[in-house]
Amino acid sequence: MATVVLTVVGGAIAGPIGAALGAMAGRAIDDQLFAGPPREGPRLRELQVQLSSYGAAIPKLFGTMRVAGTVIWATDLREAGTTSGKGSSRVRQYSYSASFAVALSARPIRGIGRIWAEGKLLRGAAGDWKTRTGFRWYPGDEAQAPDPLIESIVGIGNAPAHRGLAYAVFEDLALADFGNRIPSLTFEVMADDAPVPVGRIAEALGDGAIRAETAGPVLIGYAASGARVRDAVAALVDPLGGWYAPDGEGTLLRIGGGPVRTIRDDGPAGEAPEWRRPPTTPSDVAIAYHDVARDYQAGVQQVLRPGGARSMLRVELPAVLDAAGAAKIAGDIAARAVLAGEVRTVVLDWRAIDVAPGDRVTIAGEAGSWRVRRTRIEAMRMTIELVRIAAATLPAPAAVGQPRLAADVVAGRTRLMLVELPADAGDSVPAIAAAAAGTQAGWRRAMLLTGDDAGGWSEIGDSAAPAVIGTVTVPPGPASALIEDRTNGVEVALLHDAMTLTGIDAAAIDRGGNAALIGDEIVQFARAERIGAARWRLSGLWRGRRGTAAAMAGHVAGEAFFLLDAATLRRIDEPVPAVGRTVTAMAVGIAADDVTTATIVPAGRGLVPPAPVHLTAEMRENMLELRWIRCARGVVAWRDGVEVPIGEEREAYRVTLGGTRTIEIAEPLLRVALPTMPLTIEVRQIGIHGPSGAATTIYRPETR
Repeated sequence: MATVVLTVVGGAIAGPIGAALGAMAGRAIDDQLFAGPPREGPRLRELQVQLSSYGAAIPKLFGTMRVAGTVIWATDLREAGTTSGKGSSRVRQYSYSASFAVALSARPIRGIGRIWAEGKLLRGAAGDWKTRTGFRWYPGDEAQAPDPLIESIVGIGNAPAHRGLAYAVFEDLALADFGNRIPSLTFEVMADDAPVPVGRIAEALGDGAIRAETAGPVLIGYAASGARVRDAVAALVDPLGGWYAPDGEGTLLRIGGGPVRTIRDDGPAGEAPEWRRPPTTPSDVAIAYHDVARDYQAGVQQVLRPGGARSMLRVELPAVLDAAGAAKIAGDIAARAVLAGEVRTVVLDWRAIDVAPGDRVTIAGEAGSWRVRRTRIEAMRMTIELVRIAAATLPAPAAVGQPRLAADVVAGRTRLMLVELPADAGDSVPAIAAAAAGTQAGWRRAMLLTGDDAGGWSEIGDSAAPAVIGTVTVPPGPASALIEDRTNGVEVALLHDAMTLTGIDAAAIDRGGNAALIGDEIVQFARAERIGAARWRLSGLWRGRRGTAAAMAGHVAGEAFFLLDAATLRRIDEPVPAVGRTVTAMAVGIAADDVTTATIVPAGRGLVPPAPVHLTAEMRENMLELRWIRCARGVVAWRDGVEVPIGEEREAYRVTLGGTRTIEIAEPLLRVALPTMPLTIEVRQIGIHGPSGAATTIYRPETR
């Protein structure tokens, strides 16, 4: 620095006095060099908007900070297509993902915490991901190797290791939640183990050229950037009222109080009008900072003067603080602003030639301390300009307010169910669907695949909306499928308490609402009552729905419960399901180890007609007359009040009498000879894909 050079030259020419004069001249040069043109330090907005511009500044991070970073590498979007539906309703759907790297800090870091995408949490405080992605981060040390993904794309030996630069790599980040584009990301970065004193930050930025007299205020985090070192230091130190003093070959940083030297005013001020500053009107003060209680978003603390000030002094401090710490700094700034116009010039004897700019002094016989701003020697006397050092902070109560933070809900583990649905009229293969949910409320979706380990797995797309899944704790007892079950109830435990069930009226029940699979029986319920955390009691039951009356017996505690909601079902059409052939599906959640499988062997119950109902056996004209009512596959509206579509190629029935005699007819009516002994009667409807279950009754002659 100029101080050292001119001190040596002055000493060689004129001894100790010459050395002092040289030091003064050198300090003047240093002051001009350090002052320079207006600084271009960091701004709060620069830490919130992700950049990808070539040459963009990478901040040096201290403490814990939230920053956007700069995209330094990216691939093109990766497209994946899946087909769903059947026949003419088949739909080809596409999903997109991207891989990219984001630079975070130009000095080493210790870890990455939460990550936000478009203001919503992408990675939670527990390290859980809200969207599927691969992720790695590099601390920025001198030992880190190139990222393997980048190296695999650009070629071995062509990928930089970015030593000295902390960065993160996303691999195949799913983009469906972000409009199929790379989202704007911000990262919670831990550069140091704990909050960092300002003095330590300045010393690290100065790289040996700056020494802090004291540790100074402590910041939770700070992002230093700027075209020059002085920009980064000044953006931090100026709002805190710091200043500089010569320190051998370097610079000494001083903030607030500390060791002082007493001087005596020896004469008139002299002629130095350019050094005088008229008193200024006190201003209100507003300081903008990163509020740790608001997930590092910008906060503002103000000091407002009674009666209102004529101006507002606005300060941006790109540091992380709590509300109380920011309010104190605002009070310090306001206190300094009051004394900003109090500039005093004193004259000292030439023996005070070692008093230098940046010194902290008191004037003999007067209260308060001063900072030496400028010095001048003339006619063997020292003229020194002083600026008052504020001794007290103006009171500034912290404004806390109510922060609105991004929800951080854990997804938990994925649970997968495969169900055989009641087939619709015209279906020729079993209807198999996958339903998935999570053990925690934050779960959203999983990637679905079908196949097996031997033949390989094929991706079929993402799961549908989270399903309502649980287990039965109190199963239902026996009942009839022909009337409402007002005797039994069902108690279930759902996966988590955010899952809910609601009651509906009779009209909604009639339209098929609140259908649930309990074991193998489809049950509708009219009322749902919460009886505990994630526990519900269901009543007003309609049993044996959609042809599942045969499954009404044999319910046990622990069997599966699943709410049949079309919005939660992902139909599996490839490979084409077949009766008796095992279907296996895999669900891959957001976390890399969140993988689960489920299997089902379709029985094809939905492909055959439901069993006939209301089977009666009565004696008429010395004949046994059998009558019944057929049921139709699928959900068919009863539009004319007379009949519903049959849903089969023809109407046909198979009647078995006594287990040995079989008769096939084309209408729901049969007359046979009157039996003399009890007769077991079974009636099945013959469908395209096979006979229905049996409607049964026993005719007993003695009951005539």
